[in-house]
Amino acid sequence: MEGIVDIFHEKGLRIIGPDRKSSLLEGSKAFSKEFMKKYGIKTAAYETFTDFGKALEYVRNHEYPLVIKADGLAQGKGVEIPFTYEDAKRILESFMLEGKFKDAGKTVVIEEFITGKEASIISIFDGKSIHPFISAMDHKKIGEGETGLNTGGMGSLCPNPYYTETVDKDFNENILEKTLRGLIAENLIFTGVIFFGVIMNEKGAYLLEYNLRFGDPETQSLMEHLDSDLLTIFEKALDGTLSKGDISFKSGKTLCVVLAAKGYPEVYEKNVEVPDLEDEGVSFYLYSSEYNGGRFISKGGRFLSVVSHGKGDEVFERVYGNIRKIENEKVCYRRDIGRV
Repeated sequence: MEGIVDIFHEKGLRIIGPDRKSSLLEGSKAFSKEFMKKYGIKTAAYETFTDFGKALEYVRNHEYPLVIKADGLAQGKGVEIPFTYEDAKRILESFMLEGKFKDAGKTVVIEEFITGKEASIISIFDGKSIHPFISAMDHKKIGEGETGLNTGGMGSLCPNPYYTETVDKDFNENILEKTLRGLIAENLIFTGVIFFGVIMNEKGAYLLEYNLRFGDPETQSLMEHLDSDLLTIFEKALDGTLSKGDISFKSGKTLCVVLAAKGYPEVYEKNVEVPDLEDEGVSFYLYSSEYNGGRFISKGGRFLSVVSHGKGDEVFERVYGNIRKIENEKVCYRRDIGRV
């Protein structure tokens, strides 16, 4: 959003990422929804509001549930689903009047609520074509069964078991190809990542949002599943020579489970000690932590991802078996990640 890609281009340097103009596809929900509408991209019906009174009047006369989104960046927590007018009023007050997300929440997008299963389709855009990776399934809620508050992500599985060939065909025809046409027509040209957040039901795939970066925790499972070299993919994208055959994935499945401090995503435990972990076939990724006195100490809510790839259910035992070594009263995690 601040334009580091523009600065690199001015200096003649190569970089992966969107320029300032293109970054609005993620940085402004209102901008991205207008883009989707203009190019006939399959998405939920919506209205945009900058005036609190008009937004309140709209939700007073609307059927529930619905979806309220902060326009700007909100660390993945700017989406709420009210089920009553009272809930919607409270959310609008929090976003638009109380400054929960500062300027990011002064404009809101209010959408129809679509039921279904969500999928994350991360792809590489080389300025001419969009090359999608394998699908992934995120788990956004803190509680089992997708209950409770939104988080930055409590785990992921790839490939997404709900992402069928029928859904893929609909996604390509009504989302990916139309997005590509829109990007070229609007001169939103860059070399980087396009993350399609979609929801799937009996009517196919609907686009929920764009992100112009790798998603967390989907990337942890995707990178473990990737059979090609990521640096080579980036270099070929920058050179304009990337082809479908340059991106391949292993068979089987990859599971990622995130550990968080007890109380997350609200007031959470501080300084959780992370023990030394090492296990064949399992990768461990630390979040915000510091190394102190020969040990890692957590400094944020989510502090560790545990990831494994395999052919069958052994990935669940490897991941959760290692989590049991860490489990204590200061740690929380979901026990149903990837369970279908």
